[in-house]
Amino acid sequence: MLIVMRLDATDEQIERVLDVIRQLGFKGHPMPGATRTAIGITGNPGPLDPGQFEDLPGVAEAIRVTKPYKLVGRDLKHDNTIVRIGDAEIGGSEPAIIAGPCAVESLDQTMEIAEVIASCGVPFFRGGAFKPRTSPYSFQGLGEAGLKILAQVRDRFGMKIVTEVLDPENVDLVEEYGDVMQIGARNMQNFSLLKRVGQARKPVLLKRGLSATLDEMLLAAEYVMSEGNYNVVLCERGVRTFADHTRNTLDLSIVPAVQNLSHLPIIVDPSHGTGRRDKVIPLARASIAVGANGIMVEVHNHPELALSDGPQALLPEMFRQLVKEVRAIHQVLEATYSASAPAAKN
Repeated sequence: MLIVMRLDATDEQIERVLDVIRQLGFKGHPMPGATRTAIGITGNPGPLDPGQFEDLPGVAEAIRVTKPYKLVGRDLKHDNTIVRIGDAEIGGSEPAIIAGPCAVESLDQTMEIAEVIASCGVPFFRGGAFKPRTSPYSFQGLGEAGLKILAQVRDRFGMKIVTEVLDPENVDLVEEYGDVMQIGARNMQNFSLLKRVGQARKPVLLKRGLSATLDEMLLAAEYVMSEGNYNVVLCERGVRTFADHTRNTLDLSIVPAVQNLSHLPIIVDPSHGTGRRDKVIPLARASIAVGANGIMVEVHNHPELALSDGPQALLPEMFRQLVKEVRAIHQVLEATYSASAPAAKN
Protein backbone atom coordinates (compact mmCIF):
# COMPACT_ATOMS: atom_id res chain seq x y z
CA MET A 1 0.00 0.00 0.00
CA LEU A 2 1.21 3.50 -0.89
CA ILE A 3 -0.23 6.54 0.86
CA VAL A 4 0.19 9.74 -1.17
CA MET A 5 -0.07 12.90 0.92
CA ARG A 6 -1.48 16.18 -0.35
CA LEU A 7 0.91 18.93 -1.42
CA ASP A 8 -0.06 20.99 1.64
CA ALA A 9 0.04 18.11 4.13
CA THR A 10 1.55 19.11 7.47
CA ASP A 11 4.10 17.20 9.52
CA GLU A 12 1.36 16.49 12.07
CA GLN A 13 -0.87 14.94 9.39
CA ILE A 14 1.99 12.76 8.14
CA GLU A 15 2.71 11.62 11.70
CA ARG A 16 -1.00 10.85 12.19
CA VAL A 17 -0.91 8.49 9.18
CA LEU A 18 2.22 6.82 10.57
CA ASP A 19 0.45 6.38 13.93
CA VAL A 20 -2.48 4.61 12.25
CA ILE A 21 -0.07 2.31 10.38
CA ARG A 22 1.69 1.43 13.63
CA GLN A 23 -1.62 0.79 15.38
CA LEU A 24 -2.46 -1.73 12.65
CA GLY A 25 0.79 -3.56 13.43
CA PHE A 26 2.62 -2.53 10.26
CA LYS A 27 5.58 -0.30 9.44
CA GLY A 28 5.35 3.06 7.69
CA HIS A 29 8.15 4.45 5.51
CA PRO A 30 7.81 8.17 4.73
CA MET A 31 9.60 9.24 1.54
CA PRO A 32 9.66 13.03 1.05
CA GLY A 33 9.81 14.12 -2.59
CA ALA A 34 10.21 17.41 -4.41
CA THR A 35 6.48 18.06 -4.44
CA ARG A 36 4.92 15.47 -2.14
CA THR A 37 5.50 12.96 0.61
CA ALA A 38 4.58 9.34 0.00
CA ILE A 39 4.34 6.72 2.75
CA GLY A 40 4.97 3.07 1.98
CA ILE A 41 3.59 0.31 4.18
CA THR A 42 5.39 -2.97 4.84
CA GLY A 43 4.66 -5.90 7.10
CA ASN A 44 1.08 -6.46 5.96
CA PRO A 45 0.45 -10.11 5.03
CA GLY A 46 -2.18 -9.22 2.42
CA PRO A 47 -3.92 -6.31 0.66
CA LEU A 48 -5.12 -3.41 2.81
CA ASP A 49 -8.36 -1.50 2.42
CA PRO A 50 -7.55 1.97 0.96
CA GLY A 51 -10.55 3.35 2.86
CA GLN A 52 -8.61 2.98 6.12
CA PHE A 53 -6.39 5.87 5.04
CA GLU A 54 -8.19 7.93 2.40
CA ASP A 55 -10.32 9.82 4.95
CA LEU A 56 -7.35 10.80 7.11
CA PRO A 57 -6.47 14.53 7.04
CA GLY A 58 -3.80 15.38 4.47
CA VAL A 59 -4.13 12.14 2.47
CA ALA A 60 -4.58 12.56 -1.29
CA GLU A 61 -4.98 8.90 -2.20
CA ALA A 62 -4.11 5.35 -1.18
CA ILE A 63 -2.75 3.06 -3.91
CA ARG A 64 -2.20 -0.69 -3.91
CA VAL A 65 1.35 -1.58 -4.96
CA THR A 66 1.54 -4.82 -6.92
CA LYS A 67 5.33 -5.03 -7.38
CA PRO A 68 7.24 -7.26 -4.92
CA TYR A 69 9.55 -4.36 -4.08
CA LYS A 70 7.64 -1.46 -2.57
CA LEU A 71 10.27 0.88 -1.13
CA VAL A 72 12.89 0.86 -3.90
CA GLY A 73 10.35 1.44 -6.70
CA ARG A 74 9.29 4.66 -8.34
CA ASP A 75 5.68 4.08 -7.31
CA LEU A 76 6.67 5.21 -3.83
CA LYS A 77 9.21 7.86 -4.80
CA HIS A 78 9.33 9.32 -8.28
CA ASP A 79 12.30 11.65 -7.63
CA ASN A 80 15.80 10.19 -7.82
CA THR A 81 17.41 9.52 -4.45
CA ILE A 82 20.67 11.32 -3.73
CA VAL A 83 22.72 9.62 -1.04
CA ARG A 84 24.65 12.29 0.83
CA ILE A 85 27.71 11.51 2.92
CA GLY A 86 28.85 14.75 4.51
CA ASP A 87 29.81 17.10 1.66
CA ALA A 88 29.98 14.22 -0.86
CA GLU A 89 27.09 12.58 -2.65
CA ILE A 90 26.13 9.71 -4.93
CA GLY A 91 23.31 10.23 -7.38
CA GLY A 92 23.72 14.00 -7.73
CA SER A 93 24.71 16.12 -10.69
CA GLU A 94 28.29 14.80 -10.85
CA PRO A 95 29.33 11.17 -11.28
CA ALA A 96 30.72 9.78 -8.04
CA ILE A 97 34.18 8.23 -8.27
CA ILE A 98 35.15 5.66 -5.64
CA ALA A 99 38.72 4.38 -5.81
CA GLY A 100 41.37 2.61 -3.80
CA PRO A 101 43.07 -0.75 -3.34
CA CYS A 102 41.13 -3.99 -3.19
CA ALA A 103 42.60 -4.64 0.26
CA VAL A 104 44.29 -2.55 2.92
CA GLU A 105 47.71 -4.17 3.17
CA SER A 106 49.75 -1.68 5.20
CA LEU A 107 49.73 1.94 6.34
CA ASP A 108 52.39 3.03 3.81
CA GLN A 109 50.71 1.26 0.87
CA THR A 110 47.32 2.72 1.70
CA MET A 111 48.58 6.27 2.24
CA GLU A 112 50.55 6.29 -1.03
CA ILE A 113 47.49 5.23 -3.00
CA ALA A 114 45.24 7.64 -1.11
CA GLU A 115 47.54 10.54 -1.96
CA VAL A 116 47.18 9.77 -5.68
CA ILE A 117 43.40 9.53 -5.47
CA ALA A 118 43.01 12.65 -3.34
CA SER A 119 45.16 14.64 -5.79
CA CYS A 120 42.51 13.99 -8.46
CA GLY A 121 39.77 15.53 -6.33
CA VAL A 122 38.02 12.21 -5.80
CA PRO A 123 35.70 12.24 -2.75
CA PHE A 124 35.54 8.50 -1.95
CA PHE A 125 38.27 6.05 -0.95
CA ARG A 126 37.61 2.31 -1.05
CA GLY A 127 39.59 -0.37 0.71
CA GLY A 128 38.85 -3.76 2.20
CA ALA A 129 39.71 -4.50 5.82
CA PHE A 130 37.70 -7.73 5.69
CA LYS A 131 38.07 -9.76 2.49
CA PRO A 132 35.80 -12.63 1.43
CA ARG A 133 38.14 -14.93 -0.47
CA THR A 134 37.41 -18.11 -2.39
CA SER A 135 40.40 -19.87 -0.86
CA PRO A 136 40.77 -20.06 2.93
CA TYR A 137 44.53 -19.63 2.42
CA SER A 138 44.26 -16.29 0.62
CA PHE A 139 44.77 -12.96 2.37
CA GLN A 140 41.67 -12.31 4.48
CA GLY A 141 42.34 -8.68 5.37
CA LEU A 142 43.76 -6.88 8.39
CA GLY A 143 40.42 -6.58 10.21
CA GLU A 144 40.15 -3.76 12.73
CA ALA A 145 43.77 -2.74 12.11
CA GLY A 146 42.81 -2.14 8.47
CA LEU A 147 39.79 -0.08 9.51
CA LYS A 148 42.02 2.10 11.66
CA ILE A 149 44.28 2.73 8.65
CA LEU A 150 41.23 3.74 6.59
CA ALA A 151 40.21 6.14 9.34
CA GLN A 152 43.65 7.75 9.06
CA VAL A 153 43.07 8.20 5.33
CA ARG A 154 39.86 10.10 6.07
CA ASP A 155 41.56 12.24 8.71
CA ARG A 156 44.48 13.14 6.45
CA PHE A 157 42.81 13.55 3.05
CA GLY A 158 39.17 14.21 3.88
CA MET A 159 37.85 11.41 1.66
CA LYS A 160 34.83 9.33 2.68
CA ILE A 161 35.59 5.67 3.39
CA VAL A 162 33.80 2.83 1.58
CA THR A 163 34.59 -0.56 3.07
CA GLU A 164 33.04 -4.00 3.13
CA VAL A 165 31.21 -5.68 5.97
CA LEU A 166 31.00 -9.48 5.89
CA ASP A 167 28.72 -10.48 8.74
CA PRO A 168 26.18 -9.00 11.16
CA GLU A 169 28.59 -9.27 14.09
CA ASN A 170 31.03 -6.77 12.51
CA VAL A 171 28.52 -4.13 11.43
CA ASP A 172 29.08 -1.99 14.54
CA LEU A 173 32.84 -2.09 14.01
CA VAL A 174 32.67 -1.16 10.31
CA GLU A 175 30.11 1.54 11.03
CA GLU A 176 32.44 3.04 13.63
CA TYR A 177 35.33 3.51 11.20
CA GLY A 178 33.70 3.69 7.76
CA ASP A 179 31.32 6.09 6.03
CA VAL A 180 29.66 3.70 3.56
CA MET A 181 29.14 0.00 4.29
CA GLN A 182 29.66 -2.21 1.26
CA ILE A 183 27.79 -5.48 0.81
CA GLY A 184 29.81 -7.64 -1.58
CA ALA A 185 28.46 -9.78 -4.41
CA ARG A 186 28.68 -12.99 -2.38
CA ASN A 187 26.57 -11.45 0.38
CA MET A 188 23.85 -9.86 -1.76
CA GLN A 189 21.37 -12.45 -0.50
CA ASN A 190 22.76 -12.78 3.01
CA PHE A 191 19.42 -11.71 4.44
CA SER A 192 20.47 -11.50 8.08
CA LEU A 193 23.31 -9.16 7.07
CA LEU A 194 20.99 -7.07 4.87
CA LYS A 195 18.57 -6.65 7.76
CA ARG A 196 21.39 -5.68 10.13
CA VAL A 197 22.82 -2.95 7.88
CA GLY A 198 19.24 -1.81 7.37
CA GLN A 199 19.21 -0.93 11.06
CA ALA A 200 22.48 1.00 10.82
CA ARG A 201 22.94 4.74 10.41
CA LYS A 202 25.48 4.66 7.57
CA PRO A 203 24.66 4.36 3.84
CA VAL A 204 24.88 0.95 2.19
CA LEU A 205 26.52 0.14 -1.15
CA LEU A 206 24.92 -3.07 -2.40
CA LYS A 207 26.75 -5.04 -5.08
CA ARG A 208 24.90 -7.27 -7.53
CA GLY A 209 25.37 -11.00 -6.95
CA LEU A 210 27.35 -13.17 -9.35
CA SER A 211 24.18 -14.51 -11.00
CA ALA A 212 21.51 -12.17 -9.63
CA THR A 213 18.62 -10.97 -11.74
CA LEU A 214 17.37 -7.39 -11.71
CA ASP A 215 14.45 -8.27 -9.45
CA GLU A 216 16.72 -10.15 -7.03
CA MET A 217 19.02 -7.14 -6.70
CA LEU A 218 16.11 -4.77 -6.12
CA LEU A 219 14.60 -7.11 -3.53
CA ALA A 220 17.96 -7.28 -1.74
CA ALA A 221 17.84 -3.48 -1.51
CA GLU A 222 14.26 -3.80 -0.28
CA TYR A 223 15.54 -5.88 2.66
CA VAL A 224 17.81 -3.01 3.70
CA MET A 225 15.19 -0.31 3.26
CA SER A 226 12.45 -2.29 5.00
CA GLU A 227 14.51 -1.99 8.20
CA GLY A 228 14.57 1.82 7.94
CA ASN A 229 17.86 2.60 6.15
CA TYR A 230 16.87 4.42 2.95
CA ASN A 231 20.40 5.43 1.91
CA VAL A 232 21.18 2.59 -0.49
CA VAL A 233 23.41 2.66 -3.57
CA LEU A 234 23.27 -0.20 -6.08
CA CYS A 235 26.39 -1.43 -7.86
CA GLU A 236 26.73 -3.44 -11.07
CA ARG A 237 29.98 -5.47 -10.88
CA GLY A 238 29.56 -8.08 -13.59
CA VAL A 239 27.89 -11.48 -13.67
CA ARG A 240 29.22 -14.93 -14.43
CA THR A 241 28.72 -16.12 -18.02
CA PHE A 242 30.42 -18.41 -20.56
CA ALA A 243 32.80 -15.61 -21.62
CA ASP A 244 36.49 -16.28 -20.95
CA HIS A 245 38.02 -13.05 -22.24
CA THR A 246 37.10 -11.29 -18.99
CA ARG A 247 36.75 -12.34 -15.37
CA ASN A 248 33.02 -11.50 -15.45
CA THR A 249 30.61 -10.04 -17.98
CA LEU A 250 29.81 -6.42 -17.16
CA ASP A 251 26.08 -5.93 -17.73
CA LEU A 252 25.69 -2.23 -18.48
CA SER A 253 22.12 -2.79 -19.68
CA ILE A 254 21.07 -3.08 -16.05
CA VAL A 255 21.83 0.62 -15.45
CA PRO A 256 18.88 2.04 -17.46
CA ALA A 257 16.76 -0.93 -16.35
CA VAL A 258 17.32 -0.02 -12.68
CA GLN A 259 16.75 3.67 -13.34
CA ASN A 260 13.43 2.89 -15.01
CA LEU A 261 12.14 0.92 -12.03
CA SER A 262 13.91 2.44 -9.01
CA HIS A 263 14.76 5.83 -7.55
CA LEU A 264 18.01 4.50 -6.05
CA PRO A 265 21.36 5.54 -7.56
CA ILE A 266 23.39 2.87 -9.38
CA ILE A 267 27.14 2.86 -9.97
CA VAL A 268 29.37 0.46 -11.92
CA ASP A 269 32.51 -1.43 -10.87
CA PRO A 270 34.49 -2.14 -14.08
CA SER A 271 37.43 -3.54 -12.10
CA HIS A 272 35.53 -6.61 -10.90
CA GLY A 273 33.36 -6.47 -13.99
CA THR A 274 36.32 -7.25 -16.25
CA GLY A 275 39.20 -8.41 -14.04
CA ARG A 276 41.61 -7.02 -16.62
CA ARG A 277 43.48 -3.75 -16.13
CA ASP A 278 43.41 -2.83 -19.84
CA LYS A 279 39.60 -3.06 -19.96
CA VAL A 280 38.79 -0.95 -16.90
CA ILE A 281 39.12 2.50 -18.49
CA PRO A 282 37.03 1.68 -21.62
CA LEU A 283 34.25 0.18 -19.49
CA ALA A 284 34.39 3.10 -17.06
CA ARG A 285 33.83 5.44 -19.99
CA ALA A 286 30.93 3.30 -21.18
CA SER A 287 29.42 3.25 -17.69
CA ILE A 288 29.17 7.03 -17.58
CA ALA A 289 27.90 7.15 -21.16
CA VAL A 290 25.07 4.74 -20.34
CA GLY A 291 23.99 6.94 -17.41
CA ALA A 292 25.54 5.38 -14.31
CA ASN A 293 25.70 7.63 -11.25
CA GLY A 294 29.35 6.82 -10.73
CA ILE A 295 32.11 4.24 -10.91
CA MET A 296 34.12 2.21 -8.43
CA VAL A 297 37.63 1.16 -9.44
CA GLU A 298 40.69 -0.41 -7.87
CA VAL A 299 44.03 1.38 -7.82
CA HIS A 300 47.39 0.09 -6.62
CA ASN A 301 50.88 1.59 -6.72
CA HIS A 302 52.47 -1.85 -7.08
CA PRO A 303 49.79 -4.20 -8.46
CA GLU A 304 52.34 -6.93 -9.15
CA LEU A 305 52.82 -7.17 -5.36
CA ALA A 306 49.15 -6.76 -4.40
CA LEU A 307 47.79 -9.31 -1.96
CA SER A 308 44.37 -9.22 -3.64
CA ASP A 309 43.20 -8.69 -7.26
CA GLY A 310 46.40 -7.14 -8.59
CA PRO A 311 45.65 -7.86 -12.31
CA GLN A 312 42.59 -5.58 -12.30
CA ALA A 313 44.07 -2.67 -10.35
CA LEU A 314 44.93 0.51 -12.23
CA LEU A 315 48.34 2.10 -11.95
CA PRO A 316 48.34 5.69 -10.64
CA GLU A 317 48.85 7.24 -14.11
CA MET A 318 46.07 5.10 -15.53
CA PHE A 319 43.75 6.27 -12.78
CA ARG A 320 44.53 9.92 -13.51
CA GLN A 321 43.67 9.26 -17.14
CA LEU A 322 40.41 7.56 -16.14
CA VAL A 323 39.31 10.51 -14.00
CA LYS A 324 39.93 12.98 -16.84
CA GLU A 325 38.08 10.88 -19.38
CA VAL A 326 35.12 10.10 -17.14
CA ARG A 327 34.65 13.77 -16.29
CA ALA A 328 35.04 14.79 -19.94
CA ILE A 329 32.34 12.34 -21.05
CA HIS A 330 30.02 13.59 -18.34
CA GLN A 331 30.55 17.19 -19.45
CA VAL A 332 29.75 16.27 -23.07
CA LEU A 333 26.56 14.53 -21.98
CA GLU A 334 25.53 17.47 -19.82
CA ALA A 335 26.13 19.89 -22.67
CA THR A 336 24.11 17.67 -25.01
CA TYR A 337 21.20 17.48 -22.59
CA SER A 338 21.27 21.25 -22.07
CA ALA A 339 21.33 21.93 -25.81
CA SER A 340 18.43 19.55 -26.51
CA ALA A 341 16.25 20.76 -23.63
CA PRO A 342 13.27 22.88 -24.73
CA ALA A 343 13.78 26.59 -24.19
CA ALA A 344 11.80 28.15 -21.39
CA LYS A 345 8.90 30.33 -22.50
CA ASN A 346 8.74 33.93 -21.35
